[in-house]
Amino acid sequence: MEETSWFSSILGNPFFRGLLIGLLVAVILWVRSLFKIRQLSAEIKKLREHMHTKFEIESAENEHRKANIEKLKQERDNLRNMLQVLNQKPGKLEIRQAQIYQKAVEIMFEKSPGFAPAWQITLKEAEREMRSAEKGILPFIKRMTSSTGTSTSEQEKPHKKTLELEDPVNN
Repeated sequence: MEETSWFSSILGNPFFRGLLIGLLVAVILWVRSLFKIRQLSAEIKKLREHMHTKFEIESAENEHRKANIEKLKQERDNLRNMLQVLNQKPGKLEIRQAQIYQKAVEIMFEKSPGFAPAWQITLKEAEREMRSAEKGILPFIKRMTSSTGTSTSEQEKPHKKTLELEDPVNN
């Protein structure tokens, strides 16, 4: 009985009673935290798998987009090159107009005996003028002289900036 009295004296002590209750609450909270940790680790594993799947899908989409962008860039470059080539080719109307002018020059050579030397001189002058226009000297000089030395009759006339060819079909 002495043992029971010793045990009952310990249980009767308020300090040990509070200690036992505190330990019991701590064990209950510890067991609950173990269950919560297991649940959270399962949820983390599930979220990691979800993120891995999502990253794989996004990676595949990004690769597809990159391939598509490269394809579009190449198509754009090809179209730009084709446009440059097409811009360098003369049009049908321009070729026809050049043929008409060539035929007119041939007819003038045949009909007019003094036309050939005058034509050669005029042609060389025109070539020199075009070369200097391409270099930028002539347009600068023309701009400077036309703005300072224009007469009133020249100002009334409209200035044509481009050479316009007449359409032989409408004549």
